[in-house]
Amino acid sequence: MEFALLAKAFVLGVVEGLTEFLPISSTGHLILVGELLGFADERAKVFEIVIQTGAMFAVVWEYRTRFGRVLAGLANDRAAQLVAFTPAAVLGLAFGKLIKTYLFHAVPVALAFIVGGIIILWVERRRRAAVIENVDQMTWKDALKVGVAQAFALVPGTSRSGATIIGGMLFGLSRRAATEFSFFLAVPTLVAAGAYDFWKNRALFNSDDLGMLALGSAAAFVSAFLCVRWLLRYIAAHDFTPFAWYRIVFGAAVLVTAYAGVVNWSAG
Repeated sequence: MEFALLAKAFVLGVVEGLTEFLPISSTGHLILVGELLGFADERAKVFEIVIQTGAMFAVVWEYRTRFGRVLAGLANDRAAQLVAFTPAAVLGLAFGKLIKTYLFHAVPVALAFIVGGIIILWVERRRRAAVIENVDQMTWKDALKVGVAQAFALVPGTSRSGATIIGGMLFGLSRRAATEFSFFLAVPTLVAAGAYDFWKNRALFNSDDLGMLALGSAAAFVSAFLCVRWLLRYIAAHDFTPFAWYRIVFGAAVLVTAYAGVVNWSAG
């Protein structure tokens, strides 16, 4: 396998791992970085499905004890929170094809980056007292409301974790509870989305790509694991304002370079 292709796989794996659980949109970054690297064809779609699974396993490993209790039936009350992924699943099945056709391009992603950043700034400045300090205090109704917020992440560039975290904070969760719930919700969401995409694109899987897929997944797992550990420490003393400004500046930079012709974005 070509060294250049392996290098792209490694870079995109790291990008996926670092952005999947931060409120800055992993899908948006993969679209933009993939376009810059010239890796945005049908083969890339398969690659993205696999490396998202690598990032997901980082959360499973970090919270393996808690997930083990759920699977063993010792925390059945938390199973109700699986309803949170239902809104995104239903809307994704209904509108997924249209969204990928019209919005999976650089300029729409950049606009979503900016809008999402502005929303994060607004939520952080409201500073309402949290009603729910711990994920275990959430009811299925709380989970469903956060799931509705997550559905907005079907728009690439919005950020699944960002929509979940900010939505959770709007609905009374503490910053840590909203962040941890976004980790837990990632598992059923990514499993469902990955299985669906795998089935649709199964003809594109090629045994010759196993090395590329393994490297990208490993890079995503390691970088996501480190990112989750860092994020939990970060939110103990900081808010999400820096991520909001990052989104706004990055999105604006993409728009400027697109319309000025500096970068030949596919949607530019």
